[in-house]
Amino acid sequence: MITVFRLALQSLRNRWLTAVLTVVAIAFSVMLLLGVEKVRTAARSSFANTISGTDLIVGARSGGVQLLLYSVFHIGDATNNVSWRSYQKIAQRPEVDWIVPLSLGDTHKGYRVVGTTSGFFTYYRYGHQRSLSFRSGKPFERLFDAVVGADVARELQYGVDREIIISHGSGGAIPGSEHADSPFRIVGVLAKTGTPVDRTILVSLEAYEAVHSPGSYGERTSQTPDLKALQPKAITAALIGLKSKLLLFRLQRYINTYRSEPLLAILPGITLHELWSLVSTAETALLAVSLMVVVTALIGMVTMILATLAERRREVAILRSVGAGPGVVIGLLVSEATILTALGVLAGVVAMYGLLVAFQPVIQMSYGLHLEVSGLSLREWGGLAAIIAGGCLAGLVPALRAYRLSLADGMTVRS
Repeated sequence: MITVFRLALQSLRNRWLTAVLTVVAIAFSVMLLLGVEKVRTAARSSFANTISGTDLIVGARSGGVQLLLYSVFHIGDATNNVSWRSYQKIAQRPEVDWIVPLSLGDTHKGYRVVGTTSGFFTYYRYGHQRSLSFRSGKPFERLFDAVVGADVARELQYGVDREIIISHGSGGAIPGSEHADSPFRIVGVLAKTGTPVDRTILVSLEAYEAVHSPGSYGERTSQTPDLKALQPKAITAALIGLKSKLLLFRLQRYINTYRSEPLLAILPGITLHELWSLVSTAETALLAVSLMVVVTALIGMVTMILATLAERRREVAILRSVGAGPGVVIGLLVSEATILTALGVLAGVVAMYGLLVAFQPVIQMSYGLHLEVSGLSLREWGGLAAIIAGGCLAGLVPALRAYRLSLADGMTVRS
C-alpha cells in the first residue's frame, strides 16, 4: 500500500500543473462550504440573540410571532395597544424586576421611531448579554432629545446635534404628516449591534406623546412642558425582566388571562426559534448550493484524471506486465484522487481561517455579525470527512476505466 501511495505521489508530481489546479478548485469549494456554515451558524446565533436578558414581551393579544415582529424587529404594526393602566399594574407585580415600555407608530425617512424610557439603554441586551453602548453622545435627557442607531447615522450621515423631524405613521413620509412644530435634536449615536436597534430612532415616551398632543411643545416655543400631562394613555408593547426565572410562567399566565383587556405575553427565545423555522428555507438553499459546488469540484477532478488516461495507457500496461494485480492499478488512481481531495480540503480549511481572521473585524463593524474564530464543529468535521470519502469513491471511476485497458492496447503505439 505504501508503494502504491508513493507511485501516486510521483505520478501527481509529474503532472503538477493539473494537480495544482484541481487542488485549488477543491479548496475553493471547501472554503465556500465552511464559510457558508460559519456564516449560517453566526447568523442563527445572532438571530437567536437579537434580544437577550428579556424574560417576557407583552403586547395586545395577537399571534406570538406577530408580537415579536413588531416589538423587536419593527416589522408590521400592532393590532391594538396596551393601556397605560394595565402597563402600570403589570409593572407593580412582585415578579417584575424591571419593565421597559415601547411606543411605535412614527417614522423618520423610513426608519422606525420608538418611544421608550432611559431604562431601554440600561436593560436591553443582545448577543450574549451584551449591553448597548454609544459610539458618540449620550442617552436622551431633555424632552426632544433623540438617539439614533448605527445604520441610521451612517446611511443618513447624521451625527450629534443634528435636528430631525419625525412623521406620523409607519408607512413612510406622507405630505402633511410631519411633526414640523416639534423637531428633535440628536444627542447620541449607538454603536453597531447587528440588531434592529441599528435602524431605530429612540425618543422618550413623553416626547412621543407631545408630538401627538394638541398645541406645540416644540423647542422653538417658550412653553415649559408639563411632563405629568404627557403621560401616555397607551403603549404598543413592553419588555419585562423578572426577579427569578421560577416566576416566569406565573406572570405569563397572569398576563394571558388578564381580564381588563386582552393581552399576550411571549417568551422571546421560544418565539425566535419558531420564527427562525419559518425563514430557514434560505439557509437550506444556500447550504445546498455550497454542496453542489463541492460536487462540481469532485466531478472536475474525475474529469481531469479521465482526461489523462489516454496518456497513461503505457504506464498502466507496464504495471500490469510486471505483475501488478487489479488492486495495484485501482489503488494507484484511487490514491491520486484521495490525495488531491485531502490536499484540497486542507488548503480550503487554511484559506477559510485566513480569510476569517482577516475579515472578522470588517464584518463585525459593517454588519454586526460576529464570526467566531473557533475550531471545527463535529458537523464540519463530518462534512470534511464526507468530502474526502466522496473523493475516494469518485476515484473509482477512472480507476476501473484504467484497469479495463487491455495490455495489448496499452503497448500499441497509435499513430
